[in-house]
Amino acid sequence: MHLRHRSRGAEGPWHNSRALLAAPLGLIALIMVLDLWTGRSIQLGPLLVVAPAITATFGSPRLVALVAALAVGAQLLLSALLGGLTTANHQAQIGALLTISLFVVGFRYAHERHERQLGRARLVADVIQRYLLRPLPHRVGPLRVAAVYVAAEAEALMGGDLYATARTPDGSRFLIGDVRGKGLPAIGSTTLLLGAFHAAAHRNPPLARLVAHLHNTVYWDTVAPSDDPDNMEGFVTAAMLDIPDEEPVIRLISCGHPPPLLVHKGRVTALTVRDPALPLGVGSDMEADDYEVETFPFEAGDLLLLYTDGVSEARDARGVFYPIAERIAAWRERDPQRLVQRLHDDLLGHAGGNLTDDAALVAVLRCR
Repeated sequence: MHLRHRSRGAEGPWHNSRALLAAPLGLIALIMVLDLWTGRSIQLGPLLVVAPAITATFGSPRLVALVAALAVGAQLLLSALLGGLTTANHQAQIGALLTISLFVVGFRYAHERHERQLGRARLVADVIQRYLLRPLPHRVGPLRVAAVYVAAEAEALMGGDLYATARTPDGSRFLIGDVRGKGLPAIGSTTLLLGAFHAAAHRNPPLARLVAHLHNTVYWDTVAPSDDPDNMEGFVTAAMLDIPDEEPVIRLISCGHPPPLLVHKGRVTALTVRDPALPLGVGSDMEADDYEVETFPFEAGDLLLLYTDGVSEARDARGVFYPIAERIAAWRERDPQRLVQRLHDDLLGHAGGNLTDDAALVAVLRCR
């Protein structure tokens, strides 16, 4: 489930063109009446240019051209009624109004064309991002799963945080990670790591070998020739978990990532490993022997929560970190979907509605 903390309406404030058309048409009529009332002493005809300019804020190029034509027609009528159609002053006013109207129509046409191109680009970007950060299934073997993701970048569905799952012959594997940086600049590394995980996890290598493979993927990408200085400093904090179907345990390798939280009989425990590995991409080429798999109990009815530091390090107005463990212990929520949704809403309330970093939450319940 992808959520944004910045609300964006599906329609802009100028969505009802027909109702808004009354404003420029009314202005044309009002200017004509006032110009005829003031007579030749005060000429208000040049104000007619306001009508096509206002229409350009909400109407199509064709509608802007129609209003512009009405404004020019109104200027011609005023000049004829005031006896100055052939005077240089009125001809200059008509010419200026016509020129500005053509400019406004051309500008509106170019703007609409740019909006169509931008809309197509956003559609393609949304499809790509939804494919890369695939929604987690609600049921994975004996597990119920729910996830929520909030990208810090306003126009992004994904950023530097990532999560994924894969089935193995005897269980399920979960990955959660946080790429250095946030928003759009981190999407390249996110894409690389997710692709490597999905390609390797289904081959069912030992957990340590899989983590070594992911580390080497990130490492060799950072040492590849690049003109981007940030590419040489990239790394990913990550936690890789193996949850067997038949054994009530979790096998975990943590690479500098915040410890998962386990809820067992109402008690919340952080699954802190004894010897955490370096973040993925830091150091040099790794082998499976460089990683230690640690095992924790995970019984039927237990709930596991994976998260990124965009959650645990979110601050309120006083600079206080979000107390995620205390919230989970107080709520005693058992349903994964309701838990991540409640955490999402409470997190945004704690941070004042805006997060400065990407945030991801994954809840896993072992069914009885």
